[in-house]
Amino acid sequence: MNKNLLNRLPMPEGMSKSEIIQVLLSEEYGFLPGPPEKVSAKEESAEEQFCAGKAVLKKLLLTCRAEYGDFTFPVYFIYPTKREKPVPCFVHINFRDLIPDRYLPIEEIIDSGYAVLYFCYQDVTSDDGDFTNGLAGLIYPEGKRTKTQCGKIGLWAWAAGRVMDHAMTVPILNHGKISIVGHSRLGKTALLAGALDERFYCAFSNDSGCSGAAISREKRGETIQRIFQVFPYWFCENYGKYAENVEELPFDQHFLLAANAPHRVYVASASEDSWADPEHEYLSCVAADQYYKSCGLKGFVHPDRDPVPGDFFGEGEIGYHLRAGTHYLSREDWQRYIQYLNLADGN
Repeated sequence: MNKNLLNRLPMPEGMSKSEIIQVLLSEEYGFLPGPPEKVSAKEESAEEQFCAGKAVLKKLLLTCRAEYGDFTFPVYFIYPTKREKPVPCFVHINFRDLIPDRYLPIEEIIDSGYAVLYFCYQDVTSDDGDFTNGLAGLIYPEGKRTKTQCGKIGLWAWAAGRVMDHAMTVPILNHGKISIVGHSRLGKTALLAGALDERFYCAFSNDSGCSGAAISREKRGETIQRIFQVFPYWFCENYGKYAENVEELPFDQHFLLAANAPHRVYVASASEDSWADPEHEYLSCVAADQYYKSCGLKGFVHPDRDPVPGDFFGEGEIGYHLRAGTHYLSREDWQRYIQYLNLADGN
C-alpha cells in the first residue's frame, strides 16, 4: 500500500458534502441540468413468463418533462414474480439493451430476490463529442457548452436519477434498498449519480479506473492526460487544465467516494486491469475512509495490506473486492454485490 501517496493527498475532512460536490462538478464532471418537473412511464410491452415464469420483463418509455423540453428514453424493468414483500432493486446502466446481456446475468439476480431497472446509456445521448442528439440536444440546443457544464457522464447520471424518480413510485420495490451499478465509464457514472442522489442505497463502481474510483496522482495505465485527450466530452472543459498538471488538482477521486456518504459505496477491481489500476482504486477506498468515519460511520473495514485476488471487504459502508482477470463486469462481480447487500441486511 502506497502510504506516502496517501499522506500527501488533499483530504475532504472539514468540508461539507455540498462543498465536495461543488469542486467535483466545477472542476471535473460539470454541472448537470436541473431535475424535471415530472417523470412518467408508459408500458410499451410485457413478457409475463420471463425466465421460465420466475420474472416479469417490461419495456417502459420514461418521459421527463422539463422547462427545456420533453425527453423520452426506454427503460427495462425485470422483477421476480414470487415475492412476499417489496424487493430490493438495482438500477443498471449498461452498454447495450440486451436482456440477458453478458454484463447482466439476470436470472441469477432474480433468483437472489432482486429486481432490475435497466437502460442503455446511448439511448440517453451518444458516446461521442456530438452534443446535438438525445438529451444533449435539449440541454445544449446549439451543441455548445460552457466550461463548467457537464459532459456525457453527467447526462447519463442525470438519466439514472430519473430512473430513480420512477422507481420511487413502484409499489413492489423496497424504496430504501435501490442501488446503482455501472462498469468502466458507466462505473464513473454510477459513482457520480450516487453522489448526487442520496436516495440510492449503494453506488457500485466496477473497474471505473481513471476519473472514476482510482486515485489520479501517480496513477498507472490510463491518466487524466490520456482520458481527456480521447474522451474530453465525458467531462466539463475545465477538467482539461489538469491533464498535464495532476498535482494541481484540489481534490482526487476519493472525494467522489466520500461524496456518496452517508449511503454506501462499493468499488470492484480486477487484478489484470492495469489500465484502470486496481491498486489506485483500492487506495481511493482507504483515503475515503476518514470522511465516512467523520460522519459517524464504519467507513472502510480492511486489513493493513494490499488486496489479493479473491479478497472481499464488506463490513463497512465502503465495500471492495478484487477478482482475478481483466476489464469486465462478471457474474462473480454481481455475486459479490449481492453478498455485500445481504451482509448489510444481516443475512
